[in-house]
Amino acid sequence: MKTGGQLIVDALEANGTDRIYCVPGESYLAVLDALHDSPIRTIVCRQEGGAAMMADCHGRLTGKPGICFVTRGPGATNASAGIHIAMQDSVPVILFIGQVASHAKQREAFQEVDYVRFFGDIAKWVVEIDDAARIPEFVTRAFAVATSGRPGPVVISLPEDMLTSLAEAPEALPHTPVETRPGEAEIDALEKLLGKAKRPFVILGGTRWDAAAVAQMRTIAEAWSLPVGCSFRRQMLFDHLHPNYAGDVGIGINPKLATAIKQADLVLLVGGRMGEMPSSDYTLLKSPYPDQTLVHVHADAGELGRVYRPTLAINASPSAFVEAFAGRKPAATPAWADETPKLHAAYLDWSTPPESGPGPVQMGPIMNYLEKMLPDDAILTNGAGNYATWVHRFHRSRRFATQAAPTSGSMGYGTPAAVAAKELFPERDVIAFAGDGCFLMNGQEFATAVQYDLPIIVVVVNNGIYGTIRMHQEREYPGRVVATDLKNPDFAALARAYGGHGETVEKTADFAPAFERARASGKPSIVEIRLDPEAITPTRTMTQIRDRS
Repeated sequence: MKTGGQLIVDALEANGTDRIYCVPGESYLAVLDALHDSPIRTIVCRQEGGAAMMADCHGRLTGKPGICFVTRGPGATNASAGIHIAMQDSVPVILFIGQVASHAKQREAFQEVDYVRFFGDIAKWVVEIDDAARIPEFVTRAFAVATSGRPGPVVISLPEDMLTSLAEAPEALPHTPVETRPGEAEIDALEKLLGKAKRPFVILGGTRWDAAAVAQMRTIAEAWSLPVGCSFRRQMLFDHLHPNYAGDVGIGINPKLATAIKQADLVLLVGGRMGEMPSSDYTLLKSPYPDQTLVHVHADAGELGRVYRPTLAINASPSAFVEAFAGRKPAATPAWADETPKLHAAYLDWSTPPESGPGPVQMGPIMNYLEKMLPDDAILTNGAGNYATWVHRFHRSRRFATQAAPTSGSMGYGTPAAVAAKELFPERDVIAFAGDGCFLMNGQEFATAVQYDLPIIVVVVNNGIYGTIRMHQEREYPGRVVATDLKNPDFAALARAYGGHGETVEKTADFAPAFERARASGKPSIVEIRLDPEAITPTRTMTQIRDRS
């Protein structure tokens, strides 16, 4: 006989869980007590949204479910931001929520929420466990649901009395991973379509990739001379300095790349959904009927034909697909072979940052410095805001599992993600980018980095405004500024107050020595860049946007 709390921890251990992220609550004290004697590492966070985003980063970088525990009511609703990210980004996460005791349900008891209804549209599966004896069944199923098909978040509600009750339950067994593989007929059909194509293009996206699959995709691209683009915030899926790389298919796309995709006669979309952002509001590929021959490879049959009608639908995970197709070779040198290097040259030109701009701090030279200094395995994280343009456009990713950023465009992600990334990979450099507005949404997780001695470096690009919203505001309602100005703390002083290292950059030449001091400190660090708000994009000033010039 074991308590429900003990059975939860047993089931997590059986499914290979090595760490959890949590904010403690009295509603699941029985689980916390069981964790006391478990080898599972418990990372206590400062706010449930940050804890859920750490779990998302864990799932994003490892492919294994990130595990998060929060308490009922406000704890659960705070965590919903991270669950929405995991859902839109197809990341495996399991959120456990302490729930009110069974006798108090349906009475609007203290902090009571119906989680099946609350999370119903932003999670892949939501369930409440009423019988402790069924914990092994439900937890193992949660791992299977979170990782199979299109991965996503699972939410499990745990009534407080269920966790303290004693039950006899079967020993938990690990979930069985489900791999979806392409049939020989689909691979043959793709080979024939490529043989007839004149201007093919490959777009990589989604999850369920690993380093081996990324390497095999590179081999396929080389064999077929295929130009390859990566979907929005999936840049780690292809080496940016490889001669077949054509650029990222996301917000602010290179116009030459957009033209190449629109003029392609065949698009091979592997792993991604090609949502609103990477499709440029469904204009690169028209929905529901693309102008191009579309071959869509996805692990979830429900995504095939959901937005676009493909000419050829291949129900397979990215790793299974590339394994099956890697042995196919073109009969002759492809007709498009000479065009692929031109697209790569266009990418190199597009991803070369400008040296000048308004104000005393120039982001272009800062990005150049980071590109030269950071090792290929450095992990870069960020949330949302115009500052992220500098990272996505000018950072040239070289390796898998080096990027954690929400395709859902959620602010506040970069700092908690960096904490999780450094906890997972302590030997690697982890750099978080955040705007001033973005950082203060989950900046309290900097305290978590200090608590666990995780020397992340947070680069806060401070322009004193909600930059993206101000840009749109000035474009649509010139000169009518409302609700987008910010008055910020001294971020470097804030870092020191937490027990970390702080630096302030007020001119371009300050950045390199400030960054090197932060790196050498061995502490979690904030490097604040005080950027002129006129420098709103790499190529246009706020005045130009306001004047529509």
